[in-house]
Amino acid sequence: QVQLVESGGGLVQAGGSLRLACAASGRTFTSSAMGWFRQAPGKEREFVAASGGTRIYADSVKGRFAISRDNAKNTVYLQMNSLKPEDTAVYYCAARSEPGSWASPKKEGYDYWGQGTQVTVSS
Repeated sequence: QVQLVESGGGLVQAGGSLRLACAASGRTFTSSAMGWFRQAPGKEREFVAASGGTRIYADSVKGRFAISRDNAKNTVYLQMNSLKPEDTAVYYCAARSEPGSWASPKKEGYDYWGQGTQVTVSS
């Protein structure tokens, strides 16, 4: 059974940093795309960043967030710097099942999802 488990969320002041981690189990995603999405209250789930063949970012986080992977640990990270109150959301990890899949900003392209971790940025 495939599981994605996020960790690292919390409460931080504006301008601060957090690092999210997503540990996968049940299969390896070494050559599959993995990504991060977020959902704020009353809003649609939106793309944040993804890694797979290349790395892509939403315009709203470019230059502040960085996605990375540790294939030996089957884990993907999201380093978030210069956080803003508008970054407040539940952050979800996602993975594509197809080996060799490329990073995609479309949530419909992902087959596995974590349960989410809350990130709250205070002003």
